[in-house]
Amino acid sequence: MHLLSIILDAAANLAPFAKLGAGIGAGLAAIGAGIGVGLIGASALESIARQPEAMGDIRANMIITAALVEGVALFAVVVCVLILFL
Repeated sequence: MHLLSIILDAAANLAPFAKLGAGIGAGLAAIGAGIGVGLIGASALESIARQPEAMGDIRANMIITAALVEGVALFAVVVCVLILFL
């Protein structure tokens, strides 16, 4: 029982570091999503310029991929916000 109280006390002392990590994690998730969507858009525009007849397929795939990247980033930010406030 004594070991459990030591572990809980150590965890309580590390709470500020958890909040700092959550803030950094949320920022990195947002930056990563921005970079990812930017690269997806750039690659799609380059592909359309090279092969204009495939514009519809390329655009559809670009939108689906960008939505998946944004979904993962939103999930990461929500997890970090939960760590901050819970």
